[in-house]
Amino acid sequence: MPRPAEDSTTAEGDGGELRVTVDRRGAVLVVGVAGELDHDTAGELRAVLARPVGDGIDRVVVDLADLRFCDSTGLNLLLRARIEREEAGLRLELAGLRPMVARLFAITGADSVLRIHPDVRSALGSADLPDPPDLPDPPDLPEAPGTAPPTGPV
Repeated sequence: MPRPAEDSTTAEGDGGELRVTVDRRGAVLVVGVAGELDHDTAGELRAVLARPVGDGIDRVVVDLADLRFCDSTGLNLLLRARIEREEAGLRLELAGLRPMVARLFAITGADSVLRIHPDVRSALGSADLPDPPDLPDPPDLPEAPGTAPPTGPV
């Protein structure tokens, strides 16, 4: 039986609405995000993720199963929240990405930095999985053929 949300907020922007819910499940804080996460609606999620968590919480799982759209503002918000939570001794993980949102994370490489689960149920059962590796900065790649500056007399 699902538990009632502890907290719920809604933000509206020009393009849509974002609803954020918070539910504690044992040592995990589940933050549900529904609607559209963009520059106009990100404030509510940012505020929820910045709040101190209660005693006994060791992970924050952001449930994105009902997120229809995410732009670069939303992506950056989640990446920054991950860093801030780690500095506080917590893990931030994502669950339930829809294909369009998952594609944004794959294209940007964020899926290699954030732990992503197929759904909240999987996330709740994965407490003992290792953290994703810290990835080094990518090496400088050689210039593509035909783009190097000329080396002879011009």
